[in-house]
Amino acid sequence: MEAVSRTAQWTAAARALETEREDRLFADPYARTVADEIGFELLERYAGGGTVPFLAIRTTYLDRAIVNTVRERGIRQVVFLAAGMDTRFFRLPWPDGVTVYELDRPALLEAKAEMLAREPRPAGRGRVTVPVDLTQDWTGPLKEAGWKSEEPVLWVVEGLLFFLPEQAVRTLISTLSAHAAPGSVLLGDVISQAALDNPLARGFMKALDEDGNPWLFGTEEPEQLLADCGWAVREVRQPGEDGADFGRWPYPVPARSVPRVPRSFLFTCDLPTYEEEKAA
Repeated sequence: MEAVSRTAQWTAAARALETEREDRLFADPYARTVADEIGFELLERYAGGGTVPFLAIRTTYLDRAIVNTVRERGIRQVVFLAAGMDTRFFRLPWPDGVTVYELDRPALLEAKAEMLAREPRPAGRGRVTVPVDLTQDWTGPLKEAGWKSEEPVLWVVEGLLFFLPEQAVRTLISTLSAHAAPGSVLLGDVISQAALDNPLARGFMKALDEDGNPWLFGTEEPEQLLADCGWAVREVRQPGEDGADFGRWPYPVPARSVPRVPRSFLFTCDLPTYEEEKAA
């Protein structure tokens, strides 16, 4: 698999560790399988003080947001961009009629298919893998796979944006809003520029760079970034804040007004329906 795809396996290893806790926040019985040995080796190589707690929080935040969004808004098409070793199709309680589209590089999707070949496909839902390069045109292949741009969609962009240069980030988020019907939702995460520049993270950043998957993008103003790209921001939370703590974050959370603080942001955005805009 391409170097950047290997990050999917160390995040899967972190999910496996959370699953094996007695006080686990979620259960991912497939995580250890898709992580494989390399996932745990990479997790040990990359893990800093907050890596594993952050991944548990990010997974929990997005799990709950995905389940609530699909249930409350009636969305029936969900697209995971750079799906990696995500196993939510198998483990989340999807309503009948949902189709989950997983976009990623062909080699990763092939490897994932082999790892999960013996797992039964849950009834009442569909899963479509779409092999693409997200730096090229991917909306065409997604439409050919059955996705309908005229219907609301839930986009999930987890653990992707910091691997892209800024213009690619803006192009991607703008593409998501331009190809989303009213009532669509965007969930994801991004980091601050200070997180990239943090002296305490130099070893981690160097390891990522040596392994061929450097982090390239961060922003201190995720709300502005998302708004500039066409989204109405519903919430942005840092790990440790209300709604993004779950008893896992071990550090204090400085106010956003404090400069040069390494931060991670979890966000929920939407494109309001006509009725919602009129009511507002």
